[in-house]
Amino acid sequence: MLLQSLIAEFELEVNSTRKLLQAVPEKDLSFKPSPISWSMGDLALHIATIYYWYVGTLTQDVYDMAADNIERNDPGDISATLDLFEKNVELARNALQSLIEERLQDQWTMKVGDQTVLGPLPRSVVIRSFLFNHTYHHRGEMIVYLRASGNKVPGLYGPIYEESPPGK
Repeated sequence: MLLQSLIAEFELEVNSTRKLLQAVPEKDLSFKPSPISWSMGDLALHIATIYYWYVGTLTQDVYDMAADNIERNDPGDISATLDLFEKNVELARNALQSLIEERLQDQWTMKVGDQTVLGPLPRSVVIRSFLFNHTYHHRGEMIVYLRASGNKVPGLYGPIYEESPPGK
């Protein structure tokens, strides 16, 4: 039952993430809201990459990011980032749909080489925090980037402010 709920949320939110990434204009990929921030292109690429992490998270009890060969592209090419996003979403979808309910309570750990950086935690907690909430956090950042650079933000959960009737 929990697994079916997670799959449904994944499918709903993938569409919102897609809309947001499609709103990123090529002309502003180098935009940074501050000197220490990622560029808009780097942030878009990071969002697309999170979906790749579903595979290691859902198929391995200990996921070593240092041992994984994560595909990345040039953050200055939003078309390539969108292609990578779609590829990673398909990998994520397959990993999520192959999971069984009982595996949601298995302990999961993320490492980078010898260093443990997350966990051990139940896999269901990791799905919600490291995968879902992590994506939502960076989507919020992207909305700020788009607004700060004068671009239109797509409505993810209904109409955006600019589409509201005056005075509402």
